[in-house]
Amino acid sequence: MADKCELCGSENDVLNFHHLIPRTLHSNKYFKKNFDHDYLVSHGVLICRHFCHSQIHKFISEKDMGKEYNTLELLLNHPDVKKYVEWRKKHL
Repeated sequence: MADKCELCGSENDVLNFHHLIPRTLHSNKYFKKNFDHDYLVSHGVLICRHFCHSQIHKFISEKDMGKEYNTLELLLNHPDVKKYVEWRKKHL
């Protein structure tokens, strides 16, 4: 299990599991058809609860996150997330 945020690398913040396909979408027909249930519930990253987690939900809608930013690499390449993570790393 990770001991630091998978986005910014912080080791000093409370981490929580962020579903890369939000739980609110797990019962949606598209996601049920394209992803196995075990994958949906386990596919995610450990990130800062009060910093990175809050910010990505401000930048990306749940539907867009599930369809277009559902991997760590894709998430890190979102322009606003990328800019935020760069800023956050400088201020750790």
